Amino acid sequence: MALGRGLGELLGEVETAYENSNSKSQYGKIIEIDVEKVKPNPNQPRKIFDQDKLKELADSIVEHGLLQPVTVIEDENGYILVAGERRLRAHKLAKLETIKATIVNIEDFKLRELALIENIQRDDLNIIELAFSYAQLINEHNITHDELSKKVFKSRTLITNTLRLLQLCSYVQQLLANDKISAGHGKIMLGLDEDTQKKVADSIIGQKLSVRETEDLVRQLKADDNKALKKKKTIKNYDFKPLDNVIEHLKKSDLKVKAEKNYFKIEIKSQEDIEKISNYFRNTL
Repeated sequence: MALGRGLGELLGEVETAYENSNSKSQYGKIIEIDVEKVKPNPNQPRKIFDQDKLKELADSIVEHGLLQPVTVIEDENGYILVAGERRLRAHKLAKLETIKATIVNIEDFKLRELALIENIQRDDLNIIELAFSYAQLINEHNITHDELSKKVFKSRTLITNTLRLLQLCSYVQQLLANDKISAGHGKIMLGLDEDTQKKVADSIIGQKLSVRETEDLVRQLKADDNKALKKKKTIKNYDFKPLDNVIEHLKKSDLKVKAEKNYFKIEIKSQEDIEKISNYFRNTL
């Protein structure tokens, strides 16, 4: 079996093998196995499961039976789950002793890929878990975004945009994972520093900002930052020491002179002040 084929293709082969009554191998057959003998996949990317949804699934299985078997590989002490952790957890919740399973004969190094693909295709990972799953598949199996797109049947653009959310600070990622803010909100915050991300995220939640309103907020924050930066760049502290004699002479003429930062200021209160300044420069030039 070629590495990287989608779970749908794998399950299709399993079904074909099951229907082949001449096959003497147990691989591909649907059998009943003890729930306690099935070990969860250690590489399962999903760590949080909605307990209410698990209860609904458990009740459905008790009433209607398991419509789609889990997929396992054999282990020396039982079985390791490849696909179907929610179904396995639902069986345990319903206190069912056995579970329908399809045993597949695959190499151990394919286990992680199949688990990741199964979750991406068949379960509702939150957006951050999904992004980590994409990243794991890309990094561990050395595939491109285009190749991943074909494996999980998602557009390359969607995959790329989802992966970009991992560039956000952990504070914002946690809010995304808990559905406090949307992926659309998160996308707008890309490129902002951590403090600004936190400020924007808190504003989204506190003020119930839409994506469009968040765009306006970020645009305004960037404009304010640019103004502050521009102002900071234009204000410089110059050395006015070479003008000490000029300042001293003007002050002796009862003129109010101020020299600091980037300006030299002479306060004029009357026409006579103008004449004093004119006389000074006429005599010194």
